[in-house]
Amino acid sequence: MGAQKYIKEALYTILLHHSIKNSHSTHTNMSLIAVGTVAFDSIKTPAGTAERVVGGAASYICLAASHFVKNQELISVIGEDFPQTFLDELRLRGVNQSGLKIIEGGKSFFWEGSYHDDLIGRDTLVTELNVLEGWEPKVPEEAVNTDFVMLGNLDPAVQASVLDQLENTPKIVVLDTMNFWMDIALDSLKKVIKRVNVLMINDDEARQLSGQDSLSIAAKIIHEMGPETVVIKKGEHGAIMFEGGKKFFAPAYPLDQVVDPTGAGDTFAGGFIGFLTNKNSSSWENKKQAIVAGAVLASFTCEAFGTERLFSLNETEWKSRAAELQEMSLANPLFS
Repeated sequence: MGAQKYIKEALYTILLHHSIKNSHSTHTNMSLIAVGTVAFDSIKTPAGTAERVVGGAASYICLAASHFVKNQELISVIGEDFPQTFLDELRLRGVNQSGLKIIEGGKSFFWEGSYHDDLIGRDTLVTELNVLEGWEPKVPEEAVNTDFVMLGNLDPAVQASVLDQLENTPKIVVLDTMNFWMDIALDSLKKVIKRVNVLMINDDEARQLSGQDSLSIAAKIIHEMGPETVVIKKGEHGAIMFEGGKKFFAPAYPLDQVVDPTGAGDTFAGGFIGFLTNKNSSSWENKKQAIVAGAVLASFTCEAFGTERLFSLNETEWKSRAAELQEMSLANPLFS
């Protein structure tokens, strides 16, 4: 009976048909701060090329979270060259933009990259900070008491500045970062890591930050830096979550073709924090469900360039895929 109860609790069906069926009506007064870049990307992959598509960490985060949350606050900066149609779509999804600074005459952040044939390695060809250079984020007055915060990949000093402006202690602060900041701003990064509840990094970054090859040992060392929860992303091989001696693994959905993996990690983070915001919870069981939500949404991002697939994604599609993931990743108990 114990094994059966555990399996029932872990079923993605709970995520689909119970926890999420009223996702837009539960805790509608809860809000989420999403901090990160809103940008243009030019991308080359084995599947083709795309020029100046909408990207940026916060774009993916907000689109993913909007499937669960109808009251987000976007904190970012753009130039006058950014398309109004995308901003209008975010507003329709409940993304407030009081914290989005538009620089008159400025150009938005731009990144250009080329992926290797394995779609894991990539080369950065062009990075233009533009309006991002020297930007100081401002948390709007209506958001300073927000309970859920997603700090997308940015300079640790910018991430810390957002936390400094909050008047309460959030229920959950999730931090995403990358090896670039570990290379050039490790001390600042560690100070921010100490202040967050959840750290999201990939497996290579976890090894670099901890100095350990074993991901389980790496997670223990990172726990000692501050975060109670460590989520290690493994791309097409899913994600592992560690918290207080507990572990949870969620597979990635296997796609027939990956067009563009850019933003998949940000989408994963957006689904994770969006689900928890909707549930107004930081429990281990809800975090497990949130990992699954993030994994499912991230799979759609890979189907097209930039934010295109997230832009068109509907609830029926991603719930159907979550049911498929459940079917292919769970088995009956080995022992009764």
